[in-house]
Amino acid sequence: MPWRDQASITVRRKGRQVLRVSRKTFRYALVLCGAAVVALLSLAFAWLAEIALEWNRHWTSAAPWAALVVVPLAMAGLRWLTLRLAPMARGSGIPQVIAATSIPASIASSGLVSLRQALWKIPLTAMALLAGASVGREGPSVQVGAAAMLAWGRFWQERIGVKLEFRANELIAAGAAGGLAAAFNTPLAGVVFAIEELGRGAAVRWNRLALSGVLASGFIALAIAGNNPYFHAAAAAGFAQGAWGWTLASGVLNGAVGGLFAATMVRGVTGLVPARWRPWLQQHPVRVAFLCGLVVAVLGCLTGGATYGTGYEQTAALLNGHPVESAWFGIAKWAATIASYVCGIPGGIFTPSLAIGAGMGEHIVQLAGPAADPRTLALVSMAAFLAAATQAPITASVIVMEMTRSQDLMFHLLMATLVASLVSRQFCPRPFYHAMALRFHKEVMHPHHRPSAGPANAAPPSGAQM
Repeated sequence: MPWRDQASITVRRKGRQVLRVSRKTFRYALVLCGAAVVALLSLAFAWLAEIALEWNRHWTSAAPWAALVVVPLAMAGLRWLTLRLAPMARGSGIPQVIAATSIPASIASSGLVSLRQALWKIPLTAMALLAGASVGREGPSVQVGAAAMLAWGRFWQERIGVKLEFRANELIAAGAAGGLAAAFNTPLAGVVFAIEELGRGAAVRWNRLALSGVLASGFIALAIAGNNPYFHAAAAAGFAQGAWGWTLASGVLNGAVGGLFAATMVRGVTGLVPARWRPWLQQHPVRVAFLCGLVVAVLGCLTGGATYGTGYEQTAALLNGHPVESAWFGIAKWAATIASYVCGIPGGIFTPSLAIGAGMGEHIVQLAGPAADPRTLALVSMAAFLAAATQAPITASVIVMEMTRSQDLMFHLLMATLVASLVSRQFCPRPFYHAMALRFHKEVMHPHHRPSAGPANAAPPSGAQM
C-alpha cells in the first residue's frame, strides 16, 4: 500500500479516536458542571439555614414564651404554603428521591423531583428553622440536588440534543448523593449513601461518571467552604479505652428508641389516634400542623429552647464533654422531631437524628456514671441512632466518622450501628425512607389512591435512558 494511503488511513483512525475522547470528555465535563450546580445550591441552602437558625436563637431568647403562639401559627402557615406551592416538597425529601428512581423521568421531573417544587423547599425549610421546628436541611438538600441534576441532564438531552447516555434514575441518584456530600462536607459518605440507600431496591447502575459527579459535589463544597469537619470533636488520648460494653449498650438502646422513632413517623398522625378521629385529621391538615407546632413550642419552652432547630449546638457541646442544660434533651428532641415531621412541613431528620443520638448518649452517661466517657458515648450514639432511624448502618458510620474526623473509632461506630440497625428492625421492619417512598410512589402513580397507614410492596424499577 502506498505511503499516502497509509497516512490517510492513520489520520482517519486517529481522528475517530480523538472524536471518541472528545465526546467522553464533554460528557464528563457536563456531569462535573451539574455537580458544581448541586454543590452551589447546597452551600446556598446551608447559608440561608444558618441565618434562619441565628434569627431563631435571637427571638426565642428575647421572648421565650412567645413560642407558644409563634411556632404553632408558623407551622400551620408553612403547611398551608406547602400544600399550595409544593406538595411534593413536604417532609425529608429522601423518600421522594427513592421513589423517583423507580418511575419514568417525565413523571418524576414533574412531581417528586420537580425543580420548581425542590427550589420552593429551600425557603420553606429555612422558614421552618426560623420558626423553631425540629428539622434539618440535609434531607432537603438531597431532593434539591436530585432535581437540579435531573433538570440539568434533561436540558442537555432535550434542548441541546446531547446524549449523556445516563438513565434518568442515575442522574437523580447522582444529584441526590452529591447534595448530601455537599451538605455535610463528606464526599465519601455521599458515595456510600448512594450505594447503600439509593441503590437499595432500584435499578441504578453506577458507573465512573455518576460516582465522579457525587465526589465532585463534595469536593467542590470543600474547596469553597474549607476542609473543616462538620462537628469539631476534641478527642483526647485514651478516648475509646474500656468503651466496648457501653458501645454495645448504646447500640441496643438507640436501636430500640430509633426503631420506635421510625415506626411512629411511618404511622403518622392518623396512625397514632383512635380510628374515629382520623377522618377529621385527614380533612384538616393545617389544624393538625398547628397542634403539632404547639407540641414543639411546649417542648422548646421546657428545655430552654434546646429542641428548636437542628440541634447542632447541643450535639457539638456533647461531643466535647459539655452537658446541655436540659437533663432530658434526647427524649425531648425525639418527640419534637416526630411532631415536626408528621405535620407535613418541609424538613429533614438527618441532623435532628444525630442530636437525638448525642442526647441518648448523655442519658446513658447519667446511668453509667464516671465509668463511661461522655464524648465516646455521644459520638457512638449519634451513629447508632441514625442507623436505627434509617437502617443504613454503613452510611451512618461513615457520615459520623467523616463529619467528626474520628477514624480511630470506626470499629466502635460500625459495631454500634450494626447492632442498632438489627434492633430497629424489630420495631420497624421496613426502612423508614423506603416505607415512605412507597407512599410517594403510590401517590404519584395512582393519584386517587390514598396510602394506608402501613407500608406496601415495592414497585418494579424503571427509568428512561438520557
